[in-house]
Amino acid sequence: MIQTSQYNVTILRNKENKMDIQTLRKMRNSDFGAISNAFEKIANPQTESKSYNDDRMWRLEGDKAGNGTATIRFLPKHPEDELPWVRIFSHGFQGPTGKWYIENSLTTLAENDPVGELNTQLWNSGSEANKEIARKQKRKLAFICNILVVSDPKHPENEGKVFLFKFGKKIFDKIMDKARPTFEDEKPVNVFDFWEGANFKLRMRKKDGYANYDESAFMEPAAITEDDDRLLSIANAQHKLSEFLDRKNFKTYDELKRKLNDVLSGDGFASRSAAQMADEDEPVSAAAPEPKSKPAPVGKTVSNDDDDDVLSYFQKIAKED
Repeated sequence: MIQTSQYNVTILRNKENKMDIQTLRKMRNSDFGAISNAFEKIANPQTESKSYNDDRMWRLEGDKAGNGTATIRFLPKHPEDELPWVRIFSHGFQGPTGKWYIENSLTTLAENDPVGELNTQLWNSGSEANKEIARKQKRKLAFICNILVVSDPKHPENEGKVFLFKFGKKIFDKIMDKARPTFEDEKPVNVFDFWEGANFKLRMRKKDGYANYDESAFMEPAAITEDDDRLLSIANAQHKLSEFLDRKNFKTYDELKRKLNDVLSGDGFASRSAAQMADEDEPVSAAAPEPKSKPAPVGKTVSNDDDDDVLSYFQKIAKED
């Protein structure tokens, strides 16, 4: 037996270490309360991974124009996880040296992060040039969940299989909107529920050069399947998400600080005060040399909606340097 103290639920397993249907039904009653509390923390924060080559990770593939569609189902939490998702903060930007900084942020673990500290100094300096640097170096937000791929026209071999899915704030907001509806006549829906959740029609369009998911929407609530054996096979195929918060996926503060210094100039740039930066005749970004690789599209800013796509692009460029 495995005790999950947060929910006070006993997870029963058979000799093959598989869950039974009674366990799944018990888990759902305690899950939504924890999910609702987590939504509240994200909606009202007090303060403000290494998955790119993971073959367990599903991504929607678009056509030549960058458009695509698929239907997925968000799955409940793994019995050894606290929630059906994990939240990862990261940074991905190119420094004046032409080198790239692509690292998970220690703020994911509620710890101080050197980029976050530098950005705070830059922002508080009062210099508009420094604020612009801070914006370019801002942290990116991504969520990772277990999903069932219901329909994948580009890759039908994925249909009926359980994958990990990494996505940004825009999609997560749609999940929150179902759980915390705006209008009183709308019933809250726990989209992670096996029986009363809802399939998600994922629609991707190319907008201003980036993937946009605004037209995605949840379908009407319905059981994922009426077949208990099929339900159990889906549940037992889920991946534990807490591994993404493992220390091995994060460099230490000192390692990140050295990496940041190297990316910015290699001679202690990051240790200079924001006041010193603000006093410079030219903003730091103006001294940036021509990048060795193809730069990101000019004039475009990175939104939370496309963080995963942009970081994938950044990582590809970084490997080419």
